[in-house]
Amino acid sequence: MEEQAKQPGTLYLCATPIGNLEDMTYRAVRILGAVPLIAAEDTRHTRQLLTHFDIHTKLTSYHEHNKASKGPELVDWLLAGNDLACVSDAGLPGISDPGTHLAQLAIEAGIRVTPLPGANAALSALICSGLDTRYFTFIGFLSRQKKERAEQIGRAQRHTETLIFYEAPHHLKATLQDLAEALGGSRHASACRELTKRFEEFRRGTLQELADYYAENEPRGEFVLIVEGAAAEAESGTEEQPKDLASLYASCLAQGLPKKEAMRETAKALGLSRRDVYQALLSIEGEQEAQEE
Repeated sequence: MEEQAKQPGTLYLCATPIGNLEDMTYRAVRILGAVPLIAAEDTRHTRQLLTHFDIHTKLTSYHEHNKASKGPELVDWLLAGNDLACVSDAGLPGISDPGTHLAQLAIEAGIRVTPLPGANAALSALICSGLDTRYFTFIGFLSRQKKERAEQIGRAQRHTETLIFYEAPHHLKATLQDLAEALGGSRHASACRELTKRFEEFRRGTLQELADYYAENEPRGEFVLIVEGAAAEAESGTEEQPKDLASLYASCLAQGLPKKEAMRETAKALGLSRRDVYQALLSIEGEQEAQEE
């Protein structure tokens, strides 16, 4: 008689506190104590959390730099019939961390993937921002590579829904200035820091007001930026395109790109040909010269 094949285990994507330890749910504490293994982004950080809740489950390291090799190992563990919990340093795994990769591998292998819901910085900031919560786009961390960053900001420029960014304190000043230049300094925004912690703060104003404030006041703590979307006519109307094109081109130049490269990135971001961008820029320069005469 053939031995019945083992059923795969379950992959739990478990939310952890984004600041206050009381962000933890009863269910998450129970499951983390019951599974035989926890895959953690930073085992030292997660060990502190487990110690606080008197959880003694074995930890294994799973992060951006080892996901290619470790992911398949964890899938084999699950296929052998073992349950696994995946956690990030804060919030929901899979949001701006390698939890997404593990979930994809598990789904491809036919493994059950289930959430242990809880704290999330992006949505927590959004609901307290005072901006439109009906439609929104999560962008997360902007790239540090100039070309890719310019493309990301160019795409964001045309979104009419509320935008959500993550940013570290040492990059906040530059990011706010880039967004103010490319999206327009008059857009309403909220800079949310240290969510659910003792020094939680929501600073609301226009993008330029926030950029000016943090130019004089050193940013501290991790930030979520909530930014008002573009006006509806700016996305569909052609009248706003030259203005958007010019501001995006200027943003690319400000980031150190040569003129040809800035023109190429502007064209890519707006879905235009480089010739169209060149002609539009010539037209704008001609209008400016005529106004000066």
